[in-house]
Amino acid sequence: MKAPLLPPKVAVIGAGAWGTALAAHAARLDLAVTLWANEPEVAEQINRERVNQAFLPDVKLPGGLMASTELDQVLDGQSLVLMVVPSHFMRDVAGRMAPALSPESLVISASKGIEDETSATMVQILEDELQLNSGLELGAMSGPSFAREVALGLPTAVTLAMRSRPLARAVQAHLSAPSFRIYTSLDLVGVELGGALKNVYAIAAGICDGFGLGSNARAAMLPRALGEMTRMAVALGANPMTLAGLSGMGDLILTATGELSRNHQVGFRLGAGEKLADILAGRRDVVEGIRNARSVHGLAQRYQVEMPMAREIYRVLYEGKEPRQGLADLLSRPLKDELDSLTP
Repeated sequence: MKAPLLPPKVAVIGAGAWGTALAAHAARLDLAVTLWANEPEVAEQINRERVNQAFLPDVKLPGGLMASTELDQVLDGQSLVLMVVPSHFMRDVAGRMAPALSPESLVISASKGIEDETSATMVQILEDELQLNSGLELGAMSGPSFAREVALGLPTAVTLAMRSRPLARAVQAHLSAPSFRIYTSLDLVGVELGGALKNVYAIAAGICDGFGLGSNARAAMLPRALGEMTRMAVALGANPMTLAGLSGMGDLILTATGELSRNHQVGFRLGAGEKLADILAGRRDVVEGIRNARSVHGLAQRYQVEMPMAREIYRVLYEGKEPRQGLADLLSRPLKDELDSLTP
């Protein structure tokens, strides 16, 4: 099957930092980009001043990018749609989109998360809410990609997973650039889970750094975290090699060590002794790892997957456990063979 040609336009749903960055990237490819913003003031500022100070401050946005708060208007005539809303808004927004979508649309989730109530991935939510559009094709894009760096045109690589290789290659060709390299995959489960699970361990890495435990400790916890991620992903049907790639190890390294990581910032402040409520007070952006910690804990219980690090982060965030006690409990666990971490 030959990869289809896509029209020179794209709709981006969600004008947070990541959605705005993807819209800016697409506009630099000379695509006609329409960006849906939930907040009227955000849409107005993007159209008038070419900036999104609320979510991506001090980054000048290119021409060819128009923002709107009217979902029907943004989706009108669009065949490629990028979903970039916070994971806890995905179901509501997707349900509102369904009547306006063309049945032949390609909808790609670039959101990273797992739904609290159902433990569903973002693509599973889209399958639920868009099921009336029988010809719809879905995919997921994930990888190590700080929004600000993508918006500034700095080199980035991500993975796009779809069930159809020709369609994945069509989107790959449509959205790739020398500074934004897209690799394709057929492993939707692995690509989605890597992007969601790593947020929890970025908080753990931040706590380690907040404690001042040093480089050795962080370098030790990252492969152990990857082992937990791989164990869960394999239990849900993923290819373990996906977790060794961009959407697993790559995103974990970035989010657990990068200065722009919101999840790492929260963990660092927890490790330094601050309370979670004080850390989150006044924040407008979303720290997905906090929500993901609860949904990942639920997944681990449902599928009986051993994830001790994720369990301790859940207890710190939701049960009031002291971070130092969580660390002590982890370090006092029975000794074991290293490769046991790779089996479900």
